[in-house]
Amino acid sequence: MKIFVISDTHGRTEKVTEVWAKLTNVDLVVHLGDYIEDARRLEKELETEVVSVKGNMDGSYNSDDYRILETEYGKLLLTHGHMDNVKMSPLNLVYRAEELGCKAVLFGHTHRPAYEEAGGIYLVNPGSLSLPRDGSDGSYAIIHTSPEEFNCAIVYYSSLSPKKKPPSGGRLRQMLNYSDRF
Repeated sequence: MKIFVISDTHGRTEKVTEVWAKLTNVDLVVHLGDYIEDARRLEKELETEVVSVKGNMDGSYNSDDYRILETEYGKLLLTHGHMDNVKMSPLNLVYRAEELGCKAVLFGHTHRPAYEEAGGIYLVNPGSLSLPRDGSDGSYAIIHTSPEEFNCAIVYYSSLSPKKKPPSGGRLRQMLNYSDRF
């Protein structure tokens, strides 16, 4: 199964649709909150299933703001992360996943991408394509699952566009190079 994972779109889905147009063979889109309305709109726009959870900006502070996604690899816990204080530590997510028998947790809220394994549980935060807080142009995750494996790649938006050649010097550069002569 190939899963396109996004979070924290905050009403700005242009980059999501641009990325979607370049992806192939995606089985499912997962939206991890802030704003759930974006997930509903994307489902219609992309013409594919979007599984979503609410985030803190959706007026959501209930203990039932979690979803379990069944995959051939096993259960994946979906949450925005605000209820588990993920900005301080992902440890609460590990405990919750263990309690629920999940093999991985997909979460957002921090706007920073992360992929790690803790206590046999995979933790995936796709970051944000819309409002990244890591100095990048944004990011998302692509997850591949099979009965035996869980693989994740954090993909940066800047990797989608060709690298621009830095400008070579012109008249201004010449002026600056010889500025000590004025």
